[in-house]
Amino acid sequence: MPSMSAKRHKIKDSELQGFKYFNAISGMLERLHEAGCHYDRAGNRTLHMDQYMSLLLLYMFNPICTSLRGIQQASELQKVQRTLGCSRASLGSLSEAATVFDSALMDEIVAALAAQLRPISSHAKLEDIQAILTAVDGTLIHALPKMTWALWKSEQNAVKAHTQFDLQKYVPLKITITEGRSSEIEVLAENLESGRIYVKDRGYISLALFQQILDAGSSFVCRLKDNSVYECLQEHELTDDALAAGIVFDKKVRLGCNHKTQEQLSVPVRLIAITCTPHTKRYKIGRGGPTQGETLLIATDRFDLEADVIALIFKHRWAVEIFFRFFKHVLGCRHLLSYNRNGIELQTYAAIIACMLIALWTGRKPTLRTYEMLCWYFTGMADEDELIRHIQRLQKIV
Repeated sequence: MPSMSAKRHKIKDSELQGFKYFNAISGMLERLHEAGCHYDRAGNRTLHMDQYMSLLLLYMFNPICTSLRGIQQASELQKVQRTLGCSRASLGSLSEAATVFDSALMDEIVAALAAQLRPISSHAKLEDIQAILTAVDGTLIHALPKMTWALWKSEQNAVKAHTQFDLQKYVPLKITITEGRSSEIEVLAENLESGRIYVKDRGYISLALFQQILDAGSSFVCRLKDNSVYECLQEHELTDDALAAGIVFDKKVRLGCNHKTQEQLSVPVRLIAITCTPHTKRYKIGRGGPTQGETLLIATDRFDLEADVIALIFKHRWAVEIFFRFFKHVLGCRHLLSYNRNGIELQTYAAIIACMLIALWTGRKPTLRTYEMLCWYFTGMADEDELIRHIQRLQKIV
């Protein structure tokens, strides 16, 4: 019976190509070259942060690389060393990199890439909104038992990836890694920025959070629970577009059941009810769980937008759910390369950059088919003409 090491695929130079497509990011990463070098008192560091992040991107776009050992093997190839300007990296140096290189340094790189992107998937009624439509949600990634900091439940560990997703550029803007049982509300409150419209589901209901968003110079569009309590102050007449969008009512309300709760949010908000198809969550079936009602209640501070536009904004929130599947199953982030929180954050930053690079290369949202074509190209199974034809077909799609 062959040993496990004999079964491992040995990566060859001929199986990797297309490094010129990384030029958009390589210049930005160069500024990170000296990061973490203050720990190297002997002055013999051979793996630098820019090279480590480039190797992580190589992992993202090459399904041949399936583990940290695969990345280590790739670093032995002359083509990789020549293009990335790195020497052979040992497993020890790759593991150490996850703790030495500060993930917070990637914020500036991601912001610079995001500034180059144009809206990809939008709607004519959303184009004039002077704010970044940002869906927020969290997803669990199961972790190994030895990762005791990632406590979720008594029988298993997990980390939670709290994601802020640009609904118009169709890319993640920020992913915050915490232990699995951390509060999504608290994490968002700690990471608020100005000029956003935060689009949220029921897990983010908090009058105090709504106020914090307003204080930060942003807005919110948030789904409420069906039994939410409010005091109606004024009811607005519905337009033809609102009726066509399934709007049941459009009201100015004060949320909360008493003065104490109402004081958490200093201003009245707008409450919109949208018709929907009742359904039972799959994990509730057979357990007598609650069924979704016939309407969705959406709260927002934006009285300047039409009711159907508010409904449209919330409808786009589902894009972040689609991204989570792409993030885990396509970019491979359900397999963690590090047990360290900082190392996991570096891996998620590489995933963010990968999504942004796909958007820059193609001008379209990252999809499985496009990702597969890029992988075929990077592994030498498709030539550049075939990749270009695929991108041109995408760009013709309206």
